[in-house]
Amino acid sequence: MFKTPTPHISAKPGDFAKTVLMPGDPLRAKFIAENFLENPVLVNNVRGVQGYTGTYHGVKVSVMASGMGMPSMGIYSHELFNGYGVENILRVGSAGSIQEHINLYDIVIAQGACTDSNFAHQFHIPGTFAPIGSYELISAAVEASRELGATYHVGNVNSSDVFYGDHELVPEGLDALYALKKMGVMALEMEAAALYMNAARYGKRALCICTISDHILKGVETTSEERQTAFTQMMKIALEVAVKMDAK
Repeated sequence: MFKTPTPHISAKPGDFAKTVLMPGDPLRAKFIAENFLENPVLVNNVRGVQGYTGTYHGVKVSVMASGMGMPSMGIYSHELFNGYGVENILRVGSAGSIQEHINLYDIVIAQGACTDSNFAHQFHIPGTFAPIGSYELISAAVEASRELGATYHVGNVNSSDVFYGDHELVPEGLDALYALKKMGVMALEMEAAALYMNAARYGKRALCICTISDHILKGVETTSEERQTAFTQMMKIALEVAVKMDAK
């Protein structure tokens, strides 16, 4: 256990619920807290990474931003798992589709997370480690998606270390994108693999649920405001998962 407060979280022991929703954007965390949680309390604002705890349908739930990229997700998920006794982290983010049948505003539930990152090196694993989501959380997310009538897809995502890649500039980059596509990878994002590895290392549960914010092959995208406030179906799915996990 870390000594709390941790280097990047100012909350006191007990301030976080056992389930934390983690959007990348602090403003999305604020939006979730203000629009879905009853009596939300700001428990962290170090570096402007806003964390709130309230209740949803009578269940204690927290939401805090992760920032962008695996290094940032790695720091915050590590401190929540080890410093605050958090058991479940649900990434609620955006992703770019690379499959024709997965469209804007569809939900992707990341059963696994491919990655080009070197994040796993720190664990001194021989061979290749396959980062996967918690089966319990996946099952709960699928159930919640059906209950809410969401268009959802379950499978692999790719967690990349870079946002601005060379796939638009050099043939090799485009080849890599189509290589992921032909292997059935649904979408590109930047945090899930690190979250899954930390959850595996510390005996916790994690899941990445994303809304498709842009379609990389079709060249369509949502606005930054839409990414902040319009992805409400994903937020409701994650909150329903938190309720389902509390009942177990």
